[in-house]
Amino acid sequence: MERKAAREVVVDVTDRRRLARMLWAFLTMMVSCSFAQAATLPVDSVDVLYHRYDGGGMVIDGPVVLARKSVGPQVSVSGQYYVDMVSAASVDVLATASAYTEERTEYTVGVDYLYERAIMSLGFTNSSENDYEANTVYFTVSQDFFGGMSTVTLGYAGGWDEVGKIGNDNFSEDADRRNFQLGLSQVLTRNMLVGLDLEVVTDEGFLQNPYRQNRYLDPDDATSFLYQPERYPETRTSTSVAARAIYHLPYRASIRGEYRHFSDTWGINAQTVELGYVHALNERWTLEGSVRYYRQSEADFYSDLFPYENSQTHLARDKEMSSLSGTTLGTGAVYEWKQTSLPGIKRVQFSLLLDWLNFDYDNFRDVTASGSYLPGEEPLYSFDALVTRASVILEY
Repeated sequence: MERKAAREVVVDVTDRRRLARMLWAFLTMMVSCSFAQAATLPVDSVDVLYHRYDGGGMVIDGPVVLARKSVGPQVSVSGQYYVDMVSAASVDVLATASAYTEERTEYTVGVDYLYERAIMSLGFTNSSENDYEANTVYFTVSQDFFGGMSTVTLGYAGGWDEVGKIGNDNFSEDADRRNFQLGLSQVLTRNMLVGLDLEVVTDEGFLQNPYRQNRYLDPDDATSFLYQPERYPETRTSTSVAARAIYHLPYRASIRGEYRHFSDTWGINAQTVELGYVHALNERWTLEGSVRYYRQSEADFYSDLFPYENSQTHLARDKEMSSLSGTTLGTGAVYEWKQTSLPGIKRVQFSLLLDWLNFDYDNFRDVTASGSYLPGEEPLYSFDALVTRASVILEY
């Protein structure tokens, strides 16, 4: 993209990174529920995956490659390459500019160390794009108790981000992030496993989008509005608690459920409820389905239309800061081939997973809607999206 054109583009980096995190969550939610496992090193494998998000005017796709290799009986090393190729024309962008294309690359290296009944993991991630640089260091410890019936996991991650702005080489802001995790999983019966996770995240620094704007009523014309830059607080602390359970049914199937509550110092409260089902048809084929419902309240400083310029200290019109609800329906199939005849390959797994998302916004209005509307009377915004994940795993 030429520098002159870049100045005219309002890039929705906040939504893009939120979608990227959501995509990665989808990528890691394969057949089984994400509980802490017994103290064993990951198997040697190469995972290759293609992901695609298409919805709300945004297309995000790219490959993911993850390789793991044991170094002796106690150490396993891993490396991951992850790409987001973005073609975007979301409602936020179209309100003030045009579509854009961009690419984000992410590299992760990690090491797992097994000591008796504990696993310690250390890793580093670098994510880079033309206006954002993020570095993260993470460390987790997972310890088994009572013969593997109970597992406790402690985790910490520290992130140091540098925010830039296309068209302004002198713009540079920092954001620091800290993530603390505590998890407990417990085998209740031979068929039932439950888990409880607590996560606390603290952010400090430049936490807003340098491109995004909010709107306010034109003081000289009640039928129109003007734009001004957003202003966010420089600190944010969020807390989430999640309870999960998985029950193995007697006919080669399992059902899982999850409830998650989220709250932060910006006034957002959210609840997530999810129910999933996995059914093994035979030794090779497995089918799965899930339904998820999400609901959140708006941030204290959010408004779709402010009454006048600088009407309050902090101002936001990010649609993800508004009151909204969403439903996700998921389905997929997994094919597993054990004891293969391929040289050096012990197991091969193919999977194709699809998720359909629908989000409705209670107080964010679509200013790009066709027709003549007074400010604040435009149609409420909603969108659908499809997430596709196709993968192959080679265990050696």
